[in-house]
Amino acid sequence: MLLFCVSGYTMLAKRLSTTVITAPIVFITIGLIFSYVGFFTDIETEETIHLVAEIALIILLFLDASQINLKRLKYRNSWPLRMLLIGLPLCVAIGTGVGLLFFPEWPWVFVALVAAVLAPTDAALGEAVIQNKAVPVNTRQTLTVESGLNDGLALPFILFFAALFVASSAEDTSTVHWLIFGGSQVLIGIAVGVAMGWTSGKLFLFAESKNLTSNVYEGIGVLALTGTSYLSATIMGGNGFISAFIAGLVFGNQVKGHCRFIYQFTETEGQLLVWSAFTAIGLGLLPEALHHITWDIALYILVSLFFVRPLAIYLSLLGTKMPLVSKLFLGWFGPRGLATALFALVVSKDLMSEYSHSLLVVSINAVWISALLHGMSAAPLGRWYGNYMLKFKQKKHN
Repeated sequence: MLLFCVSGYTMLAKRLSTTVITAPIVFITIGLIFSYVGFFTDIETEETIHLVAEIALIILLFLDASQINLKRLKYRNSWPLRMLLIGLPLCVAIGTGVGLLFFPEWPWVFVALVAAVLAPTDAALGEAVIQNKAVPVNTRQTLTVESGLNDGLALPFILFFAALFVASSAEDTSTVHWLIFGGSQVLIGIAVGVAMGWTSGKLFLFAESKNLTSNVYEGIGVLALTGTSYLSATIMGGNGFISAFIAGLVFGNQVKGHCRFIYQFTETEGQLLVWSAFTAIGLGLLPEALHHITWDIALYILVSLFFVRPLAIYLSLLGTKMPLVSKLFLGWFGPRGLATALFALVVSKDLMSEYSHSLLVVSINAVWISALLHGMSAAPLGRWYGNYMLKFKQKKHN
């Protein structure tokens, strides 16, 4: 049935891309309908969600990172660097402060964990903006680079606060033990990722230079590298997700565009993976999240979307010559999507049931609210912003 829905959507995708109906909205809704119709049992649903979540997160972290050109990012455009290195930590800090006002009964470490999970953004929900040629190239590139990197950069924050919270909740284990555990997870994950990405990149370039491989086999090798970097780090006591992200970053900057599979997969099979993940969210997580949403949770999510990120991005871009409207535009288009849902799902397994449930309720509701608001505003706001900037430049030249 899902494949039939995917086939049907592809027949209308070009037309729908010009409207307020986006792919995430469609497939979350399909998943929600499936859950109410009862196509799957609870056991099947839970197993499917965890399997799809982990596979999707590993592959997307690797592929997103592999498409980032570090040299170009460093020298050609400082906007995404400011948003990542200043805006992301500010988003977590401001989100924590606001969260304590809404949920004073929650420990501050857990509130910080929730804020960190809500910090990553998803380019898929703002695809109408990124593909809109009317929007200035710098703005589109900034959003693409930021959304590609901030999920990997948010992961250490998430792991740190999760480890700290588990430590504060455990009576028989010291906080120092958990901090050491969290630190080793990050450091080993980084080390394994660098080693895997560098050696694989060198081997790939050697095989290509000697004409020992082809595009078909290169693609299989990249997917195998993704899984190998994850499993290797996990076996050695590191975090597999961090390893996959770093491996992709190092591998992509080694091959520098030689591996066409990376870009082709992201635009084709990668879309199917993303759509499947959104369907799984709607199928197994959204009904429970909708049932337990409260006014406090809904208001916190809206404040996070309308105030926390825009303020963090605005502060991170102070001192640049960017117009105010551009700062606000970049601040608004920080939709919460797969990274938020998948991080929450992965981390929640290690929390006590009460807090695990709360984290999932906030995160999943944030995803569908963001999918709706950002999806509906992407096309019209993108057109308006493009026209505004065109007139702004004309006025400036005159």
